[in-house]
Amino acid sequence: MQGYAVVDVETTGLYAGGTDRVIEAAVVHVDPFGTVTGEWATLVNPQRDLGPTGIHGIRAIDVRQAPSFAAIAPTLARLLARRVTVAHNLPFDARFLAAEYARLGVTPPLDHRSGLCTMRMAAEFLPGSKRALAACCQAAGVPLENRHDALSDARAAAGLLSCYLGKVGTPPPWTDLLWRALAMPWPALPPVDVAPVRRGCASAVPNDFLARLAERLPRSSDAVVDSYLALLDEALLDRYISVTEAERLVAVAHDLGIDRASALAAHRLYLRTLAEAAWADGELTPEELGDIREVAALLGLDDSDVSDALEEGRTSPGAREGTTRFRLRPGDVVVFTGEMSEPRDVFERRAEAAGLVIGSGVTKKTALVVAADPESLSGKARKASTYGIPIVAESAFDTLLADLF
Repeated sequence: MQGYAVVDVETTGLYAGGTDRVIEAAVVHVDPFGTVTGEWATLVNPQRDLGPTGIHGIRAIDVRQAPSFAAIAPTLARLLARRVTVAHNLPFDARFLAAEYARLGVTPPLDHRSGLCTMRMAAEFLPGSKRALAACCQAAGVPLENRHDALSDARAAAGLLSCYLGKVGTPPPWTDLLWRALAMPWPALPPVDVAPVRRGCASAVPNDFLARLAERLPRSSDAVVDSYLALLDEALLDRYISVTEAERLVAVAHDLGIDRASALAAHRLYLRTLAEAAWADGELTPEELGDIREVAALLGLDDSDVSDALEEGRTSPGAREGTTRFRLRPGDVVVFTGEMSEPRDVFERRAEAAGLVIGSGVTKKTALVVAADPESLSGKARKASTYGIPIVAESAFDTLLADLF
């Protein structure tokens, strides 16, 4: 008897049969006596927004380079085959895994009635305990770290299973499930060589785009540099350069003939423009200084560049002629995507009060997309990137609204 496969999945929502998808999956192998013999986990790219990131804590930048479910399906099938599937709230995990396989035209033998649910079993083995994973772990003395991390939750459920096995003795009353699991046929899927991707592997600020610019290109005109600066201004609206924005900056710089040295010169010019705006009222506040330093770091500039920009900005008569800044105007169309910090209608009412128009989808007439996650993989965000429409986080939208008044 091979034993058990304890699984956990994190998802974009609660509806397996609809548009919600698996975004993280983990499997912990446990032998018939309750000993952990192996584990595996990976993030999964769902090709859509990630839903309630406040719950699962997974960011779009984390899953951008993660494999699709189709890519991990063969490995996952091999890990689950010939073992009893176990999970805390097994019907939930089994439904999502079955739905993912169904999208591939595959029907796996995933039925919660042929597996074990550590949540339901708690009524017998942990009487008086609440059913939540954390409560069961506390009652059983099983460690639980990083709640809503698929591997951590699978390890915790495996600990509960070991606890239950210790209480029932050998053989357990569900021995027939172990024998039946050996005979359940799993569809044969062509093996795919794919490396798992774990949380935290992605760079939080992908400002390496400078390193990908050419060393030397023909000298660019001031008009061309202005075009690059306008794109840079859009990318920095939320003081964050997303992967998509970095890719676009590299592509546009190449198309415009802007090499690394020219880009750095343009970055210093952009920083000086910020300093000029900060000094416009004759005073540089700590918040303005912090903002300038933050932008400098994003643009690959150092403390000496900040000092030069501040000195030049202080003595400059005004902003550089021809330099344009992105601003919203009454009548502009704004589109929201993702699960915001407040209900969507709160943001929409504020936008409408400022004279903006709320769009249900992204078109070429859209002026701005506001995303809960600036690295969003939603369809709206992907279309905005295709059209070159700025995508900003909530904080930048607040600033842009303030500029309207």
